[in-house]
Amino acid sequence: MLDRLDDGIWAVTAPLKAMGVIPMTSRMTVIRLRDDGGLLVHSPVKMSPTLHRELTALGPVRHVVAPNRMHHMFCGDYRAAYPEARIYGAPGVAKKRPDLALEAELGDTAPEAWAGEVDQAVVGGIPILNEVAFLHRPSGTLVVTDTAANGTADDPLAVRLWSRLNGVYGRLATPREIRLMCRDRKAARRSFDKVLGWDFDRIVVGHGAVVATGGKALARQAFAWA
Repeated sequence: MLDRLDDGIWAVTAPLKAMGVIPMTSRMTVIRLRDDGGLLVHSPVKMSPTLHRELTALGPVRHVVAPNRMHHMFCGDYRAAYPEARIYGAPGVAKKRPDLALEAELGDTAPEAWAGEVDQAVVGGIPILNEVAFLHRPSGTLVVTDTAANGTADDPLAVRLWSRLNGVYGRLATPREIRLMCRDRKAARRSFDKVLGWDFDRIVVGHGAVVATGGKALARQAFAWA
């Protein structure tokens, strides 16, 4: 299930039913931290015995991240599977999911556990989402969840229809539904400018295909709406 993207970073793509009906896929990113070999699990997908074995073989799961107010569903599974793991959430997740007992709310400054290796920034202006974008410095990988998507012809029919309606079919872009949620474009623009100042070439998105190369130029186009 684990797809190696580069040294120290992997992705897992798993089925997900949006709103309990629409068959989609969701992507989890796994980063092995250099300091202690522990794993940072971003936007966890549903746990399975196979995934559990593969993660355990990579290293101890120490940090689990709910990167926005929508992608928190399976965090509890990882707490059960890895009792020592600490769970972090984007602004608003703690209120929505008090049962997760978050270690900390994520902001623009990375926690000490991954500071210097993984940078982060809260995308402002979209309070219903409150997404936190991440940069894995060693591999030059930008990791986003819902602020950009990249639909392909290989997606299921329902997903292709969603991609076309949201303007993300065959290209990296912020889905139309996310743009409509924006309440402060200037705040979103400041956040995207910060992200675009990072050094990255690859982009991992929560929905759609990974951008293997040329990501900086594509991200600049994708975020030009704000």
